[in-house]
Amino acid sequence: MSDNNYQPPKVWTWIKGEGGTFSNINRPIAGPTHERTLPIGKHPLQLYSLGTPNGQKVTILLEELLALGVSEAEYDAHLIRIGEGDQFSSGFVDVNPNSKIPALMDHSATPPIRVFESGAILLYLAEKFGHFMPKEIAARTETLNWLFWLQGSAPYLGGGFGHFYNYAPMKIEYAINRFAMESKRQLDVLDRQLATHRFIAGDEYTIADIAIWPWYGALAKGGLYDAAEFLDVASYKNFVRWADEVASRPAVKRGRIVNRTFGEPSQQLHERHDASDFELRTQDKLEK
Repeated sequence: MSDNNYQPPKVWTWIKGEGGTFSNINRPIAGPTHERTLPIGKHPLQLYSLGTPNGQKVTILLEELLALGVSEAEYDAHLIRIGEGDQFSSGFVDVNPNSKIPALMDHSATPPIRVFESGAILLYLAEKFGHFMPKEIAARTETLNWLFWLQGSAPYLGGGFGHFYNYAPMKIEYAINRFAMESKRQLDVLDRQLATHRFIAGDEYTIADIAIWPWYGALAKGGLYDAAEFLDVASYKNFVRWADEVASRPAVKRGRIVNRTFGEPSQQLHERHDASDFELRTQDKLEK
């Protein structure tokens, strides 16, 4: 095991600049760092986000709703560059006092309704438009079981395993082993559930699938931390079958590239204000 002789002080103090990749934006206090008014587009739904797994949850759901013909789900997706501290602007903090993406403002109501935390946004939109959330009590409860499972489990995969395996300034064997073990346990939970169900909460595609896929499905598809081989994701056959099926949905293909600023230029749509943007405004088109 890696040698680490660190002993915590009696009172922790923040040393600005320490903390690896995210040291320039992490801080132990809340609130805005600068004044900035958020832009407002032409649609009632205004999304402020980045194409991380949490951001993808919302854009995938919105694209799924539009694919069903729910025109009221049209939206503007504004890019929030968290590496540059956009989430600490006064306008963003007004929408989400926790300064995390995604955040949504629904201007179809007076006054507009703010919705923050990705799981809350999924639930809000599913209930608002009446899709991807079963109405029967047992099926609805099972969907909520898995939605909340994701909200509690993903931090172990992202902030735990992903951080220490991919982002931390030093490789700490204990930390990687601790969170690799938990990530594999979670994959086994999903694999066992999917052994007897087509989708996460049953035979119906729901916000549970939409919430879980950007984290765990992306891991299965090799798009998260380059860790699929390390975690032997391919051995979870039922889980991989589900991940492939969800990945093949056209709305998922669209939603996962909205507010994306990394990867192949054709898979980056920095902002989305109209359905035509997928054809006209991906980075490969803009860079020509």
